[in-house]
Amino acid sequence: MRDLATLVRRLQLPYIPGLTLAECTESVEAVLAKREVCNALLTGIALDELAERDGLPEPLQGAVLHDDPLFGIDEVLALAVVNIYGSIGFTNFGYLDKVKPGVVGVVDRAGHAPGRSNTFLDDLIAAIAAAAAARIAHRRHGPVPEAGREG
Repeated sequence: MRDLATLVRRLQLPYIPGLTLAECTESVEAVLAKREVCNALLTGIALDELAERDGLPEPLQGAVLHDDPLFGIDEVLALAVVNIYGSIGFTNFGYLDKVKPGVVGVVDRAGHAPGRSNTFLDDLIAAIAAAAAARIAHRRHGPVPEAGREG
């Protein structure tokens, strides 16, 4: 949780000075409380575990075990999580998926060890952090102004 909250804070601190790790942790917990997020996590983790046990049919087995860059379904599953909080979540996720800072990189690198697969897990972790950061951005920005009202 602390690693995820640290990523969330890293994403939002330039836009929300004074953002605390406690606020970020609360946002991560709120994202993880959503059923669709839990379902995505359970699905991705199950597929990674099956790949580690050589339990998927080919060509899926090879694509998941070797994190084939053209596979893309790992990102699609992660985007289902990110989509909960709108377009800012997409941009946050894209950054985390490309740069792989913090725990995202740790999990990604661990998944490249022989016989290991974190093909889905690294993207899902990035998606949770991206969604939690987007949630904070939406809450801090406030409601959408009514049409014709200044401000």
